Amino acid sequence: MKKIFNLLFCFFPFLTLSAQINEIGVFLGGSNFVGDVGKTTYIAPEKPAFGILYKWNRSPRHSYRFSYTQSTVIGNDLDSKETGRSNRGYKFKNNIKELSAGLEFNFFDFNLHDYHPKVTPYLFSGLSFFNYDDLYISGGQTRKIKNSNSFAIPIILGIKSNITPHLILAAEAGVRYTFTDNIDGSNPSNGNLAPLRFGNLNNNDWYVFSGVTLTYTFGQKPCYCAY
Repeated sequence: MKKIFNLLFCFFPFLTLSAQINEIGVFLGGSNFVGDVGKTTYIAPEKPAFGILYKWNRSPRHSYRFSYTQSTVIGNDLDSKETGRSNRGYKFKNNIKELSAGLEFNFFDFNLHDYHPKVTPYLFSGLSFFNYDDLYISGGQTRKIKNSNSFAIPIILGIKSNITPHLILAAEAGVRYTFTDNIDGSNPSNGNLAPLRFGNLNNNDWYVFSGVTLTYTFGQKPCYCAY
């Protein structure tokens, strides 16, 4: 009976977290916004961003990744190089609180059981759910309608390296294509405020988190039995 139990344990390592390699850590960096108000540069951090993340490494090439990140995003037309925006002079501030889940793919093998130094670029995508304020702009003043939620598609590109046997340092930049056009108050959801809508109403908003992550690895190598 004991031998049968050992066989089952070896063939089903996913039944216990200790039979996998896991990562948990923090994200520190900055955020910026791309929409109908402010600058149009895609990677230009303006406000601090921070978060936590967890990865479940299923192979040296891919991981399931889960994260929570939050930041303030801002936009000011006076910072834009577009004449129309700089003359208009609108500005806004919004708070983003994001939950993300998806798949991280390593371009090179990144075997966490091999403690030799290694480096690999990586790509992450999945689905994000985020909380923000539904805004509108009237008379040059930004006002809040209500608190709202939406979804986004994250696309993150980064590079990482194991700096110690249990610490992994990475630098990454990630754009989020959102399913809303009103993070900046340009397209209020309230139909009564339709006359206040402006900008390109056919394009949704983007926000960007860029910075570094530091994760700690734990867990044991899966059991491969010689039966």
